[in-house]
Amino acid sequence: MTLPQTTVANFTLPLAGCRVLVSRAQQQAGALSSALNELGCQVIEIPFIEICKPRSYQPLDAALRNLATYDWLILTSVNGVEALFRRMRRKRLDKSVLAGLKIAAIGPATKEAIEQHGLEVTITPKEYIAESVVAALHGEVKGKRLLLVRAKVARDVIPRELHRAGAQVDVVEAYETVVPKSSQGLLRAVLSSENRPHVITFTSSSTVRNFVRLLGLRGARVALKRSTPYDGVHTASIGPVTSATLREFGLPVDIEAKEYTIPGLVKAIVEKRKDIQEARCGVQP
Repeated sequence: MTLPQTTVANFTLPLAGCRVLVSRAQQQAGALSSALNELGCQVIEIPFIEICKPRSYQPLDAALRNLATYDWLILTSVNGVEALFRRMRRKRLDKSVLAGLKIAAIGPATKEAIEQHGLEVTITPKEYIAESVVAALHGEVKGKRLLLVRAKVARDVIPRELHRAGAQVDVVEAYETVVPKSSQGLLRAVLSSENRPHVITFTSSSTVRNFVRLLGLRGARVALKRSTPYDGVHTASIGPVTSATLREFGLPVDIEAKEYTIPGLVKAIVEKRKDIQEARCGVQP
């Protein structure tokens, strides 16, 4: 079996000699991998999720036919944005059909993806989690009809809480995530090799769940077990929701981004690396 190639470390940079496994879907790994690479990191890409079409487009197509009946469009991921516009192109719908809607984006990456399609985002919460979306919209949606476009498997915080705030919320699935078949062997091989990663990144609850599916719960716990705070494999979570999912499985949360974005995750890894180096008097992990 051929293992994923890693980059060569530049030992003048803050992540020199540090190996990080990037677990994002293949089409999304680039931004995180590039940011880590620029800091001297050796990047190993093994996707824990694969983005697929939903089993049926019927609910999404019905919503697209009735966009004039909605007041708000809520998008909670870049994947959701791209899936929505891909389907619109397929149905030969121009972006102008969304012009009458107010749009809420869960975070800056989602906001940027929407704006790249020439649309204005009305609300982006200060913290990039579902609860903050609810807080930002709470006083805006009573008596309004909202369209939430998301993955097949997602938390129900937004529709539940906005319904309680007096909104009618229609949830439609634009895509689903599955476990990549090829990743199990690659992951097991990398974790058992001499060049196993120092850090595994988790950028969503789905990456955590699929990590457990790939290794089994016992295997996942063994892979992340460390005899000291400095050795072994560390977890790096993009935010509190992902961290909560790690803890649900009894897995450690070693690094958590303070800003729930890819740049925030990279910064948290750099800070952890620095702390370890200082604690070990400059010895490389």
